[in-house]
Amino acid sequence: MSVNLDGEPLRHTGHLLRRAQQLHVAVWLRDVCSETTSVQFAALTVLDQRPRASQRELGRVLDLDRSTIADLVARMARRGLIERQRDKDDRRRNVLQLTSAGRDELARLRPRVEAIESTLTAGLSPGERHELRRLLYRVLEHATARGTLSA
Repeated sequence: MSVNLDGEPLRHTGHLLRRAQQLHVAVWLRDVCSETTSVQFAALTVLDQRPRASQRELGRVLDLDRSTIADLVARMARRGLIERQRDKDDRRRNVLQLTSAGRDELARLRPRVEAIESTLTAGLSPGERHELRRLLYRVLEHATARGTLSA
C-alpha cells in the first residue's frame, strides 16, 4: 500500500507527531503502566543515574518548566517513589533521590519500556529506528536553539 505523504493531513509534521504521540500513550497504558507516566519513568531513570540531583537539574534534563517539574516531583513524592529534601548547603535547593519503592518501580517498568520501543518501531529497521530518533532530536534541538522552545 502506497501512502501519499504529500496529501492532507499527512503532509503536516504536527499531525504525524500527534498521531505518533497518541500511539505511544495507548501502547504505554496497555503494555507498561497506567499509574506511572512516561515522564515519571524518565524522571526515575534520571534520578537513578544522578542521585541527589536538584529539582531544577531534573527539570532541565527532562526539558520541563518550573511549575511542571514541581507538580511532577510532588506527585512522585506522594506516591513514595522519590524523596525531596532541602540541600544542607543551599536551603533554596531541593535535592531528590529514589526511594526503595522508586527503585522497585524502575526495575519493574524498565523491561516493559524496552518492549514497547520495539512495538512502536516494529516497521523500521535498526538503522531507521536510530535515524528516526536522530531526526526527532534534531528538530527539538533546532527549535530550542531558535527559542521556539525554552530549554
